[in-house]
Amino acid sequence: MTNAMANGNTVLVLGASGGIGGEVARQLRDAGWRVLALQRGLAAAQELRDGIHWLRGDALNAADVAGAARGCNALVHAVNPPGYRDWDRLVLPMLHNSIAAARANGATLLLPGTVYNFGPDAFPLLREDAPQRPVTRKGAIRAEMEAQLRAASETGLRVIIVRAGDFFGPRPGNSWFSQGLIKPGRPVATISNPAAPGAGHQWAYLPDVAQTMVELLARRDTLPAFTSLHMAGHWDATGRQMAEAIQRVAARHGRTPRIAAFPWWLLRMAAPFVATLREMGEMRYLWRQPVRMDNTRLVAALGREPHTPLEEAVEASLRGLGCVDCLGAPPPAGADRDNRGSLSASTSP
Repeated sequence: MTNAMANGNTVLVLGASGGIGGEVARQLRDAGWRVLALQRGLAAAQELRDGIHWLRGDALNAADVAGAARGCNALVHAVNPPGYRDWDRLVLPMLHNSIAAARANGATLLLPGTVYNFGPDAFPLLREDAPQRPVTRKGAIRAEMEAQLRAASETGLRVIIVRAGDFFGPRPGNSWFSQGLIKPGRPVATISNPAAPGAGHQWAYLPDVAQTMVELLARRDTLPAFTSLHMAGHWDATGRQMAEAIQRVAARHGRTPRIAAFPWWLLRMAAPFVATLREMGEMRYLWRQPVRMDNTRLVAALGREPHTPLEEAVEASLRGLGCVDCLGAPPPAGADRDNRGSLSASTSP
């Protein structure tokens, strides 16, 4: 039995079937936590899979969340409406359920945050205390989520928010990496780069983000009641460095793809018919100017930031998405080949 299990650490992860939620759930499991997760449509009331206890329930149902969170020390709120749909109706009710459940159990609530709640006036170097003046509907909802969490922390709830750049990884869910730059399940022939020339961009490797969250939860009793922290992740200073890293990794596997500008015009044409594309278009302002995150507070809290070298992270991501193995090259020893090409519509940040 690990120390964590001996200490009775139990966590409920909402959104565990998606990108960041799934990665956090697996890493908490590996760190010795007892991990619970909700899943709609589960045949049985509960099921044990891969060391995670899945419970039948819905994050929109207050009773389901309250029941699942009973006895938990922490709650990870990593759930979002699928495919960007109905944010205005669903996001805040889900958060209210998590706040109530965490409060009832004296549990720490952890939220994977985003930069959407900041407007251009907070850039280019983004700090945690920058004014939140969002310029999109989704950003306004994100800002309201954080405001409600801050208010809850003033009446006894412990809150941790970790903001990071655009996610990429072997299991990324909805992400610019897997839905913009490349095409999962295919060899990389063209890399569509969304960044304007010279506009630096912040990226975050999902396993590093999850490890950071696990380490913060282990130190939760030493943190302020409301803790908001930024990850530096991978800084793409030119707006092309991520695309060039993908190009180099693909070249090692026998193919050198070209780098092309992202077809924003096509996205605009399809946006009236596809909610995901419409929301992606609203975030274009984040690709037109440098947005770099200051991780000074995170380093002070942990002593360092978990960080996987860029090309190693890109290699693992392309392999996980089925873009390398399909070239016929053998995977490196110990590579995780599970869930290749799997996508989740529930975890876009």
